[in-house]
Amino acid sequence: MKEYQRKLKGLLRIVFGRSAYVVLFLLIQVGVLFSIVRWLSEYSLYFYAGFILLGGVTCVYIINEKENPSFKLGWVIPILAFPVFGTLFYILTKIDMGSRLITNKADSLIKGSLEYLAPDEGVLEKLAGENEQVGGLAKYICQWGKFPVYKNTSVTYFPSGEKKFERLKEELRQAKEYIFLEYFIVEEGIMWDSILEILEQKAKEGVEVRFMYDGMCSIMLLPYGYPKQMEKKGIRCQAFAPIRPMLSTVHNNRDHRKIVVIDGHTAFTGGVNLADEYINERKRFGYWKDTAVMLKGDGVKSFTVMFLQMWHIFDQGPVAYEKYLGKGRGVSGKVPGGEGYVIPYGDSPLDREPVGKYVYINILNQAKGYVHIMTPYLILDDETLNALIFAAKRGVEVIIIMPHIPDKKYAWYLAHTYYQELIDNGVEIWEFLPGFVHAKVFVSDDDKAVVGTINLDFRSLYHHFECAAYMYKNPAVEDIERDFRETLKKCVKIPRETCMRYPFYQKVIGRALRLIAPMM
Repeated sequence: MKEYQRKLKGLLRIVFGRSAYVVLFLLIQVGVLFSIVRWLSEYSLYFYAGFILLGGVTCVYIINEKENPSFKLGWVIPILAFPVFGTLFYILTKIDMGSRLITNKADSLIKGSLEYLAPDEGVLEKLAGENEQVGGLAKYICQWGKFPVYKNTSVTYFPSGEKKFERLKEELRQAKEYIFLEYFIVEEGIMWDSILEILEQKAKEGVEVRFMYDGMCSIMLLPYGYPKQMEKKGIRCQAFAPIRPMLSTVHNNRDHRKIVVIDGHTAFTGGVNLADEYINERKRFGYWKDTAVMLKGDGVKSFTVMFLQMWHIFDQGPVAYEKYLGKGRGVSGKVPGGEGYVIPYGDSPLDREPVGKYVYINILNQAKGYVHIMTPYLILDDETLNALIFAAKRGVEVIIIMPHIPDKKYAWYLAHTYYQELIDNGVEIWEFLPGFVHAKVFVSDDDKAVVGTINLDFRSLYHHFECAAYMYKNPAVEDIERDFRETLKKCVKIPRETCMRYPFYQKVIGRALRLIAPMM
């Protein structure tokens, strides 16, 4: 009954709220564009012929672009099928001024923060001396992602949203100066209400509290004026890129990150959003398996920078990097459990550098014994697919844990189209029988691991703002691998025969969706 009421409330918010007008105006724009194209196509043979020629030229341009082949195919097919509409839509995405403005602003913010993320050359040299390949990865992330490698950073791993939730509340209550929160999904309920109560109290005590959520939440989960509600509670709040009634690629680049920063010495990230299903207070798809990490120490600086960069993309106020990152800020002294190396990093769709994907591929290419993966989605480009297969062919144990109960049927059908090819080449696919896996985990060879927000799909690897923490020889790696093996006990291995028995309609839908997967 409660689930029905929740869905009804969300539907009513869409139908009668501001979101309805946004959706309506977007549909009108698409309809007008399509109608003009259709009218001109019918009444002007020369116009249509011109666009066929322009579509051909556009396809040649796309093929010669420095772009992932999957994206090239994703554009070429609709342009060939619908020369006029497809070509116009492609041109629209290329000249999108809204996206250009955000990109310029983000570039400026990154340049302004570089002095606070200067790499410690001594740490880089020490890491390269211990493992040349990991040292090379650290140099790549530093040069192309703009995030350095740290020592003196402890990592606590949480094998469930429930455990992360309890520790998060404890750490929030201890805040003295500031709290930054950035989440993809926020929904009123036990989890968010409990955290909000703490934030209100901290704001009354004089702690600076900033809260940012992805603007997509305004469509279904939160009212449009929610930031103003938060301001009344003493909490600075903004929605990242709220959906507006205009056609723009900006709407495709969502803030999928989950970040908490407390006083510059503690940070959280991982798959856990602020909604009750993430702590299993609400059952949507069976048991919800998720993971998160807490960092303490020098590495927290990178998450602080990530938050401030994202906050000021849409905030016109001055960026107070010095206030939160200047001399004397952060941790002092040696952090207990801070052995090994930690690289907190972000990934932006605006710089066309898929850092998250390359980190995953690097782990696969370096692996000697095993690579164990947990991911809710499996929608792969050729590079990632080949890296998984090549690792398995080299004799590396590659195991992927997927959900047995999906949250999105279309994504599940798509994932199943990769199963047979992976299994045939030695990759093991297991499904989590109790429910849904939302964890984003890579762990390899007992010495390296990644926990963050980055799924194995095009959305995360190319379209979303993401973040994660890479660990090398940190004690948390052992905890992550232990959790993987415990989770594996609750899974069933998918044999090739099962793939052969999937319903015909499912195979057709999945294969059709693969053609447009890069654009989804």
